[in-house]
Amino acid sequence: MKKTALIFLFILLLLPACSGKDKEPNGDFIARVGDVGITQADYDREFRALPAYAQEMFKDAGGRERFLNEIIKKELLYQEAVKKGLDKIPEFKRKIEDYRKMSLISNLFEKEVTSKAMVSDQEVRDFYEKNKREFTTISQIRARHILVKTIDEAEKILARLKKGEKFEDLAKAASIDKASAAKGGDLGYFSKGEMVPEFESAAMGLEIGEVSRPVKTPFGYHIIKAIDKKEGPAVELESVKAMIMQKLLGDKQKEIFDKYIAGLKKSYTIEIRNDLPEDTPENQDGAGSPDADAGAGQPANVQGEEDKKAE
Repeated sequence: MKKTALIFLFILLLLPACSGKDKEPNGDFIARVGDVGITQADYDREFRALPAYAQEMFKDAGGRERFLNEIIKKELLYQEAVKKGLDKIPEFKRKIEDYRKMSLISNLFEKEVTSKAMVSDQEVRDFYEKNKREFTTISQIRARHILVKTIDEAEKILARLKKGEKFEDLAKAASIDKASAAKGGDLGYFSKGEMVPEFESAAMGLEIGEVSRPVKTPFGYHIIKAIDKKEGPAVELESVKAMIMQKLLGDKQKEIFDKYIAGLKKSYTIEIRNDLPEDTPENQDGAGSPDADAGAGQPANVQGEEDKKAE
């Protein structure tokens, strides 16, 4: 029962607001709460706003009745909130203004940026061909390693390597993997799945000639050096097409957005003051008090109008 009640409360909060006061006493409504009529159009609109899984709960006759009751509950709560003056409190007004601002920004972004950022199939193919190596898998890697028991030993080995000692010499002298130590730590070529995951991941991520930080595995701590890599075939374009498309779209949107902002900055006066607080508002003593604003400094930078004069 509690779970069902929570589901209905969630659905109640999802519902949009009703259409407002019904001006005609005998208007075309299917329910009425005070002087607000709930029309069939209201019902249909709010039903369509539900996610698909929630719509399934209200499709039969009993469900439609329950859904209408949920709309009535929301209207009751809304009217009671207004009656108590909760729509007049500053915090509510701030939230409404924030929502209005973000909605307008979202619409502007769609109009001026998203709708103008288009990527063609040819651009995707060109990017793929130009960066084909990024989509090439490594079939095998050859690496050396030095295996020791503790992190302290590994850090000391790494420090000696950084000072210029040869990897092969340190492997022969310090590695507890005697089979590879005799060969200067050389493990030969290995493919994916042949080594423990921690070792494999670290080795595959190294550039040729690069030495790793200490890598912990069930055997101890490894210092790994990549010697060579054998590349496999490139991943087919179709497998990465969506990923490339998203990257190129993101790049284009950023380029368009940056240019749009640069243009806006030339049309508006922007004032940046030099007395910004060094701490976050919640950590400031007396933040927001009249005294805190009493010593406001002079503008440190004025853009927009000055930019236009310079031009």
